[in-house]
Amino acid sequence: MLERLTNLLPIAVAIPLVAAFVLPLLQRRVNGPRTSRCLTLLVATALLLLAALFITLPDTTYWMGNWSPHSGAIGISLVLDGLSRLMFFIVALITFAATLFSLRYMTRYTAEPLYYCLFCLMVTGMTGVVLSGDLFNLYVFLEIAAIASYALVAFGTGREEIEAAFKYLVLGTVGSAFILLGIAIVYNQTGQLNMALIAQSLPPNSSAVLIAAAFFLMGFGLKAAMVPFHAWLPDAHPSAPAPISAMLSGVLIKALGVYTLVRLFFDCLVMNRQFAYVLIVLGAASMVIGVLLALGQEDFKRLLAYSSISQTGYVVLAAGIAGEMVVRANMAVAALALLGGLFHLFNHAVFKSLLFLCSGATEYSTGTRMLKSLGGLKQRMPLTSSCLRVAALSIAGVPPFSGFWSKLLIIIAIIQAGHLWLGAMTVLVSFITLLTFLKVQRHILDGTPSPAVAQAREVPWSMTTAMILLTTICIAAGLFFPYYKDALFQNTQAILSGPLQLTGPVAAGGSP
Repeated sequence: MLERLTNLLPIAVAIPLVAAFVLPLLQRRVNGPRTSRCLTLLVATALLLLAALFITLPDTTYWMGNWSPHSGAIGISLVLDGLSRLMFFIVALITFAATLFSLRYMTRYTAEPLYYCLFCLMVTGMTGVVLSGDLFNLYVFLEIAAIASYALVAFGTGREEIEAAFKYLVLGTVGSAFILLGIAIVYNQTGQLNMALIAQSLPPNSSAVLIAAAFFLMGFGLKAAMVPFHAWLPDAHPSAPAPISAMLSGVLIKALGVYTLVRLFFDCLVMNRQFAYVLIVLGAASMVIGVLLALGQEDFKRLLAYSSISQTGYVVLAAGIAGEMVVRANMAVAALALLGGLFHLFNHAVFKSLLFLCSGATEYSTGTRMLKSLGGLKQRMPLTSSCLRVAALSIAGVPPFSGFWSKLLIIIAIIQAGHLWLGAMTVLVSFITLLTFLKVQRHILDGTPSPAVAQAREVPWSMTTAMILLTTICIAAGLFFPYYKDALFQNTQAILSGPLQLTGPVAAGGSP
């Protein structure tokens, strides 16, 4: 029975991939847009159900093809463990919400089947990245997601969209080149591409491995839009359609950037003090610079884009603290830091996606996203306003919303690691985030309705349903955190327990 359930791992990748090839065929069919919407919603629902099922499965590995990992053969493996299980659930959840929102939002654009085709390709790439157990196929899936996202940023085909997509394409290609160079060096040193085998074969104290790690930091750091690799993000996120902005900020930069860094440095490469300090510096810089740049923005989506840089910094900083504690053999604080980082990764995916959907709903009804042109929205769009207020309070770390708990865990871990000044800086950044989103609420929600808002009305039901879903999670994840924190802590300890293992049920004729 367990082996049959394990067979669902490749199906999770195959479902959106097959849909992506079917959807262009619907372009010239009768009711093509409507059929493409229904098919994509079916795909998103199936992925969410699979993600819920994967939570109940034990850690396992799926071997593609009739090969033995111990024979030195090069093959594809899909891994389900605590980290990939969490990331796949995040991808599936935000995909479902973004799909619901797209059903009516994207009717303003032409070529809807092509939009949903690119959307499914991007989901395929992210799913493959979070489930891959070998470096080369992780790279292949990463490129699938990245190429689809380049096209989706330019989907509006306006001057601003084309320029943003071109900048994103150029810098994304540079990042991919760094990643490929890092993979080539690791393969040269170990003769392996499977991450579990690399962890077993890695030569100790190798300067080549340090160079590979530097390439990975630059490549995946660019994908995660960490400072100083963030130049593409403030243009790309505002230019994309709102549901794609939610996907880019909520899951793409996490799956292609932050997740892969955590996977590589904790499960594949050997964590050392230098790697940990680099992550701490990059995380702290991203936190501070991102929030200061966000504070001065008047374009709502650009403000959210800079805020994503800052919030991603929290996760990277927590990963760096966890790495430092692993080196110092303080596993309790390491687990606490990584728990806070991964929990904040989940929370940020939810409340930042919700904020981008709220910005899309606001622009859909008012025709503008400039803060000074809005005002009094709570009187004309009370449901959207309530969702926006919950998301703003959550990202600011106000209790009892989910963002409060993850930030608190990170701050406690930083202080227990002995970095008091860093803890104080993290509190200050959280306070500036609160000021930023108080500004958002004052300009958009409060006051007398502006001329742009005077004729606004609530958005269609599919868009409001997506926002209500994410709002509910923001509230529930905060209120019920004391009841599931122990399970999360145990899962985090398992992630830190050692590198990937060559274990699990066999499928597709493989032999572990």
